[in-house]
Amino acid sequence: MAETSSSTSGSSSPITNIPQDQLFSILFLLPIQSILNFAMTCKKLKSLAYSDSLWEYVCKRDWGHTSVDALKGSNHLQQLPWKKLYQQVYQLDSVFCHRLLADSPDADEIVPSPRASHSLNMVSGCLVLFGGGCKGGRHLDDTWIAQMGNNFRKTIKWQKMNSGIPSGRFGHSCVALGDDFLVLFGGINDNGIRQNDTWIGQVTVHQRLGITLSWRLLDIGSIAPPPRGAHAGCSIDNKTMLIHGGIGPSGTRLGDTWILNLSEDLCFGTWTEIVARPCPLSRSGHTVTHVGGTQTVLFGGRGLGYEVLHDVWIFETCEGNWRWVQVVFDLHNVPRGSSLPRVGHSANLIIGRRLLVYGGEDMYRNRKDDFWVLDIPRNLDANRLMWRRVESKGEKPNGRSFHGACVDNSGRFLYVYGGMVDGLVQSSDSFGMRFDGEIYLVELVL
Repeated sequence: MAETSSSTSGSSSPITNIPQDQLFSILFLLPIQSILNFAMTCKKLKSLAYSDSLWEYVCKRDWGHTSVDALKGSNHLQQLPWKKLYQQVYQLDSVFCHRLLADSPDADEIVPSPRASHSLNMVSGCLVLFGGGCKGGRHLDDTWIAQMGNNFRKTIKWQKMNSGIPSGRFGHSCVALGDDFLVLFGGINDNGIRQNDTWIGQVTVHQRLGITLSWRLLDIGSIAPPPRGAHAGCSIDNKTMLIHGGIGPSGTRLGDTWILNLSEDLCFGTWTEIVARPCPLSRSGHTVTHVGGTQTVLFGGRGLGYEVLHDVWIFETCEGNWRWVQVVFDLHNVPRGSSLPRVGHSANLIIGRRLLVYGGEDMYRNRKDDFWVLDIPRNLDANRLMWRRVESKGEKPNGRSFHGACVDNSGRFLYVYGGMVDGLVQSSDSFGMRFDGEIYLVELVL
């Protein structure tokens, strides 16, 4: 018996005989917890499981090459081991806010006017701002572009584009497709008319000519979603857009889901209504955000009875068919006194496959200035969603709703522009609201 024990303890495990490059390939396919368990077996395997090269590959696998390449360009973060950086991303507990100033001595002439219910997108390294509503319930039809680049800046230089189209509107949806294109749908003009036209825009950055933007009405054939505004929209991939809900021509809130499939050359598009049961309640002022793969997250909004919602749904494919799945979430991390229900908020995908939710208002029109992170599990059957409030530092924006927000390609920086903020109560402004025209850069503190 003693001889058997001695022989066993002296022999190496079969797994240690596997070539290191093959072990590396195996580890790369494992979930994080399995990699950490693997590291506990022996010193040799721990060294491999904790290697910086492996964790760089894991970061690329889970975050994408674009985010990892952007992090490599950060002087502060590139000094951290990839395993440590991975840990800090998923333990995010604060953001730092910077108010960006106009890069001009005569700023009044070259900055967008205050607005809300506009669109803000990042395309070709540029912020693209279009439309919105302003004081007096009037719509805006202007388009502004600011080239941001890859370096952190505390100033912004806006350039007004003289496109003339699309027509003025607010409460529309505008999403980025790929690196250079935008798709815009619907909205409401200052006559209260809901639209259902579809436009495609292209942003080009020339070394000599500067920035150009061209819009054209997309040929979609005879089928289109009913006219609407205050709906939610997002891109699913480089050729697909999703919209849901909104307010229709009669003022009724909608609960339908439509997908736009674009041709390879982006000259034609086909709208298809997706009918699935169960599905989210009819609503407006909510968000839909694509989080990777075939999953898109819907959150919040205002329902048929004007109630403000906080339910979470995921739109995904299952065996080739689209479906909506309502997902429960844990509330034990929600501080006492905090309120999740909101409308007119923003929800953007940040690094680590999570949503960063900011602002909005509750059913009493109290505007919020809070930031929340929602963790999205890949396997919906095995996990619950987890909300976590994130502390904001620096030049914090005022509480706001119906603002515009978008992230840069790294998923680490969020831009927030405009919206409705609290103002002095006047006889003509019984709700004490005003339109804001400031822009903030929100940085994830890693």
